[in-house]
Amino acid sequence: MSRARLGILRALGAALAVAALSASRGGAQDRDAPERPVVVASKPFGESYLLAEMFAQLLEARGIRAERRLGLGATEIAFAALRRGAIDVYPEYTGTGLLAILHEPPSDDHDPRKVYDRVSREFARRYGVRWLPPLGFQNSYAVAVRRATADSLHLRTLSDLARVGSGLRAGLTPDFIGRDDGLPGLQRVYGLRFRAVRALLAAVKYQALAAGEVDAIDGYSTDGFIAKYDLVVLEDDRGFFPPYQAAGLVAPGFAERRPDAVAALTELSGRLREETMRALNQRIEVDGEPVARVAASALASLGLTGVAPEGRAEPREATGPAGRAGLAAYLWSERRTLLSLTARHLLLVAVSLAGAILFAVPLGLGLERTPGSAEAVIRGVGLLQTIPGIALIAFMIPLLGIGVVPALVALFLYSLYPILRNTYTGVREAAPDAVGAALALGMTPRQILRYVRLPLAAPLIMAGIRTAAVINVGTATLAAFIGAGGLGDPIASGLALSDTRMILSGALPAAALALVVDAILAAAERLMRPGGR
Repeated sequence: MSRARLGILRALGAALAVAALSASRGGAQDRDAPERPVVVASKPFGESYLLAEMFAQLLEARGIRAERRLGLGATEIAFAALRRGAIDVYPEYTGTGLLAILHEPPSDDHDPRKVYDRVSREFARRYGVRWLPPLGFQNSYAVAVRRATADSLHLRTLSDLARVGSGLRAGLTPDFIGRDDGLPGLQRVYGLRFRAVRALLAAVKYQALAAGEVDAIDGYSTDGFIAKYDLVVLEDDRGFFPPYQAAGLVAPGFAERRPDAVAALTELSGRLREETMRALNQRIEVDGEPVARVAASALASLGLTGVAPEGRAEPREATGPAGRAGLAAYLWSERRTLLSLTARHLLLVAVSLAGAILFAVPLGLGLERTPGSAEAVIRGVGLLQTIPGIALIAFMIPLLGIGVVPALVALFLYSLYPILRNTYTGVREAAPDAVGAALALGMTPRQILRYVRLPLAAPLIMAGIRTAAVINVGTATLAAFIGAGGLGDPIASGLALSDTRMILSGALPAAALALVVDAILAAAERLMRPGGR
């Protein structure tokens, strides 16, 4: 290997080591510092965004720094992050805690106070997690159909739906499909069976129902889209769904570490009503107001902050769409945020790719000497490619929590196969005539590898790096679901808030970035060809 190429690899190794050390030191400093910001998270749907933003703004109004990690994955991901202390608080619902986390059957007694007492006691005993006092409203699961469907099939209750469900198509969120208080429970209690079930994101399912692509969807009783699309919510006539009181859920030991933050968050308890939340959700989901603006006016109307409700200035770190201007105007208004997100995206790609190069290239060279075991090793690494990107990233949470580090590890693993496969193939299949001539000249195997095989394999190795880089740029958008940032942030927020402009503001730069990275590495691949060809 030439000194120039060796120098490049050493530089990449140094960059990777510095980045990893910085990440670990930064995390340690954040955890040890008494003034560490309170990390406020949410799940990826509109009301959760709104409540988390209200938590954050209320903390800031009380002089407590808040760091937002909005739009994390489903319940399991958010709760796993909370248990590890990677986040400090997020809004949750008592019914979700009872069925989806504790995995207890719903009680025949649907007294909200008894359900709250049960989850409070069991969460503290099993996980050390504390529920704050309820916020004052319930947001129960609901099953909704188009009014025309309800009228034509005489649907008023879930029992009615079970009678005709075998001829209908359902569009359900992945959370609802797998949870005990979702489709499995409805199948058990009502005998509900659909002709087909499609997994749809929360913001997409309403559009699919309105377009006639599905006949029934799951929703929430406070959703703003129910009124917009004039949907019929079917009555839970057998009382299957438990009470879903909204409340803040805080990490183990957080109340002891930050009693000031708990006191501030508790000010919001008992202050919100279902009709209030329905109106606030409609402002976000239907009218397209920014989440931060709606949260600020809601807190002011409750008398918890001094900001006038009519003062619609958007707070820093806003999450929601900035009005309903055109795409070009929106991109321009968000240019600074998008530049920052692009820089974070590039960091994720560059560091994880550098680590993959430093690992996969030497491994591929070493496997050239043990061809008998090479294919087994390469196929084993290739199995990682069969794991969906979001699943691979989610697997990192129990080990590494959320944020940059688990995202880097997942992206590193996802980058290995193309580089390893191309390195091994390129070295093994280097021009036989040249290798034969080198042997005739008395060169040692090490010399042949360094001066003949590796230079001839360099273009193919670069092609593997190029492929891995382009895959990495796309996969890195999923890092937003574990709070790592990057161009996936606006995509996740846009999906949750049904804002196409937000989705495109992340997708278009990500696509452009992939093209730029591919073009740069294509030029590097051409330069690596022997003789400059």
